[in-house]
Amino acid sequence: MTFTKEITNRLRNHRTPFYYYDMDILRETLTIASREASSRGFTVHYALKANFNPVIMKTIAEYGFGADCVSGNEIEHALNCGFQPGDTVFAGVGKSDQEIETGLRLGIKCFNCESIAELKVIDEIAARMGKKAPVALRINPNIEAHTIRHITTGTDENKFGIRIPELEEVVTVMSGLHNIVFRGIHFHIGSQITDLNPYRNLCTRVNEIYDWFTDRGLEPEVINVGGGLGINYNEPETLPPFEQYFNVFSTHLDRKIRSSISFELGRSLTASCGSLISSVLFVKEGASETFVILDAGMTELLRPALYHAFHLIENLTSELPVKKYTVAGPVCETTDTFGKFISLPETQRGDIIAIRSAGAYGEAMASRYNLRSLPGSLYSDSI
Repeated sequence: MTFTKEITNRLRNHRTPFYYYDMDILRETLTIASREASSRGFTVHYALKANFNPVIMKTIAEYGFGADCVSGNEIEHALNCGFQPGDTVFAGVGKSDQEIETGLRLGIKCFNCESIAELKVIDEIAARMGKKAPVALRINPNIEAHTIRHITTGTDENKFGIRIPELEEVVTVMSGLHNIVFRGIHFHIGSQITDLNPYRNLCTRVNEIYDWFTDRGLEPEVINVGGGLGINYNEPETLPPFEQYFNVFSTHLDRKIRSSISFELGRSLTASCGSLISSVLFVKEGASETFVILDAGMTELLRPALYHAFHLIENLTSELPVKKYTVAGPVCETTDTFGKFISLPETQRGDIIAIRSAGAYGEAMASRYNLRSLPGSLYSDSI
């Protein structure tokens, strides 16, 4: 995405802050991901939690992706945006009774279950509704993803999944539940993973666990290896390495199970196409730093405040010499800061700022803290 003067001038006609989506980049990303997955016989489910903007989701649905949901509302929203129930999976460590009923009523493909307690509740609800509940067991493979600690999900210290030593008991309990249908196994080791070695380790673990199930007469029809492929936040123009990513699995998974492999990608599909557009309210001199105060803050983009995540910040309207700034928002929290000592052209009130690679976990995590308004959305093919 290049912000030409023409695009910048058009953006200035709209009230900030808002999200701007380059739909050409989105379509290019989806085309490459779809091609690389399908050429290897893999299936991709889009993880709605990354971005549930309906325009974005309807575009993704056009490419034939399934939906990976973590709430009942996400399931209904996915179907309203064109995803098919038979291609929709329901993950999450805490599904409410109402959400389970929603999944059963709508006929989703699978519940990814994370505990014996959850299996028993789903079985009970399915029996009451006269349904058979398709389930996959989410297994915690105890693999370090080498990513931000806050978004690691596949080690023993995390709340997610069934630990490997628990599998024998889980399978024993599951065999006595009459409204559960075993469909497969599910893994997810974390998010924003840029080192592909953890995925090679995951493949080894998947092969071992698949054999463990087949030795007990349970052949998983579906093996969901999760997602978590990271992006290059330093270079927003660089698309994720889908070819290398899918090659890891086509190379390191046993041949007998490759045709059953599905993925749940979110960030890698949507992050690059989105930018948070904001205006400078004030430039304020501090004791040791100069603050640029924006009209966007942690209520529009939470990641930097939540776990010090990095986003490239650009001044679209200044061509003056570069200075160092701390870029912050208007919210009444000290952590409402996008970056410290950021190099920007000399910045003044009214300049337009773009915070890049914000198409994932940006708009989806926006809040009304301080009673602020939610950000709007603009699209490259309609401005």
